Amino acid sequence: MKKLCLLVLIFCSAYACQTDDTVADDVIQNPGEGGTEQPSGAVAGFYVLNEGNMSMNKASLDYMDYESGTYKRNIFSQANPNLVGGLGDVGNDLGIYGSKLYVVVNASNKIEVLNAETGVRIKQIDLANGRYVTFYKGKVYVSSYLGSIGDPKAPQGIVAEIDTTSLNITRRVEVGRQPEELVAYNDKIYVANSGGYSPPDYESTISVIDIPSFSESKRIEVAVNLHRLKIDSEGDLYVTSRGDYYEIPSKLFVIDTKTETIKKSFDIGVTDFTIHNDVAYMYSTEFSYISGDYDISYRMLDTQTETFLETTFISDAHKALIEMPYGIAVHPETGDVLITDAKDYVTPGTLYCFSPEGALKWSVETGDIPAHIAFKYK
Repeated sequence: MKKLCLLVLIFCSAYACQTDDTVADDVIQNPGEGGTEQPSGAVAGFYVLNEGNMSMNKASLDYMDYESGTYKRNIFSQANPNLVGGLGDVGNDLGIYGSKLYVVVNASNKIEVLNAETGVRIKQIDLANGRYVTFYKGKVYVSSYLGSIGDPKAPQGIVAEIDTTSLNITRRVEVGRQPEELVAYNDKIYVANSGGYSPPDYESTISVIDIPSFSESKRIEVAVNLHRLKIDSEGDLYVTSRGDYYEIPSKLFVIDTKTETIKKSFDIGVTDFTIHNDVAYMYSTEFSYISGDYDISYRMLDTQTETFLETTFISDAHKALIEMPYGIAVHPETGDVLITDAKDYVTPGTLYCFSPEGALKWSVETGDIPAHIAFKYK
């Protein structure tokens, strides 16, 4: 879920047509039919998590199989036909660690742990209002808002630690209100606090968690309404501030983990990004309540020099294809850029694959609101 304040309005309108219907049965597409060869290296394929609108029970999981060249929709329901209700309500994040796929389903208050090869459920872990997941030294870490969705009186958020063998939550630590993305590095966890349930009283800090003691050691003051948080090869954190959608603009900050202070900031909005080979691939769908519209842009930033490149990862001729960019990933071997398009948020989306030069290679239809991608290795 992105730009929470705006999406609450979308979700409320969608609630009027609430349904318990799951997504359509299996749909198999072949994006290589036009002669496009799929990669044949160590990456076997990737999963796409479709969020689905809140209260509509339409989160779903797709899989792109490079070996067969096929893209399969709704694989969770196919792999688990006896589980009533499908994947659940609002898929918020996913990641593969070892042989397991972890899927955070926000409004269903759970984490689905699946066999990464088959998609079959291994265990469901209950966690209220979970958000994002990361991994470190044999453990899984998940940020959680706690409380009811949209409740301005919700308690402080937490980060939960899950043991990968027992698949039980072993430890919890309190952080700021409505924590978002998190990174584990050098025996610490950094988590971006948003405070998104109580505008204009946003949070403005990154919580720093000492993993051995599992306690919050400090908070780094950054800016209001933090969201995305990634780390580069030199140990610098890149964190986005969504501003207040009115007068405080969105910004991007670079945090030095050695000093745990801000080393640089950029006066740009970044909705989502990924870092690959020391380049940050970014897009922005910045919304303003003043203009009532979105400003969509694409950028690339060299994380070693901390300067923007003159080129982008989508050619100008293809930018018009994407109505509402909603997720991004870069193939770790080929450098192909994957962009998801949520379109109108209530109909199936599209996944586009672009070459490193920005040319469109192929596209497929996804579930509703495709957002998160996890690569699976052979």
